[in-house]
Amino acid sequence: MLAAGIARRWPPALAGAIAAVGVLAIAIVFFGPLLARLPLGWVHLAAGAVVFFLGATWLRKAILRAAGRKAQRDETAAFVRERERLGGADASAFATAFNGVFAEGTEVVVIVLSFGAGRVDALRAAGAGALTAIVLVTLAGFAVRAPLARVPENLMKWIVAIVLLAFGTLWIGEGAGIAWPFDDAFAVVLAALYALGSFAAVAVLRRGSAA
Repeated sequence: MLAAGIARRWPPALAGAIAAVGVLAIAIVFFGPLLARLPLGWVHLAAGAVVFFLGATWLRKAILRAAGRKAQRDETAAFVRERERLGGADASAFATAFNGVFAEGTEVVVIVLSFGAGRVDALRAAGAGALTAIVLVTLAGFAVRAPLARVPENLMKWIVAIVLLAFGTLWIGEGAGIAWPFDDAFAVVLAALYALGSFAAVAVLRRGSAA
């Protein structure tokens, strides 16, 4: 959205971003109540599998970047690519902003629906957290008018990936009938295990690179 707004004009870029957020919000409002009607065990299995997949995907990338096997995410370079790719019409600014917000927002919707599955209060809390994050990032983008290059994105995704893996494992187990010790608090233990495993993976990959 930032690239579209600066390279072209802000109105179509903002319109594209708002349209994408509107579509994603409708998806949450529509699918949230439907999930609440399904058997809780099925919901936990499905939500756990989706969250686990997202967490595993993000953690794999974070490990590879930390080990030097994959390039670090460069927000400045991504901004330049998007700006150069934009055409001369306002429609391109709208489409670029819409596609970017919708593509990244889809993962957010999946996470919100997963954390709010089966409970209306949890869905509202997860939705409020996502909305707060969107507002903060948008305000930061307007304030600096430049890519948020100093944000430690790899570290943030690493932490979030571990949290997603922990909850995904917890929910898959609950859906399969496993009674975890300490109930939901056992997610802390799972997160610690995944964190240790990721640190070990980074160390092994770094040794391999050095060899």
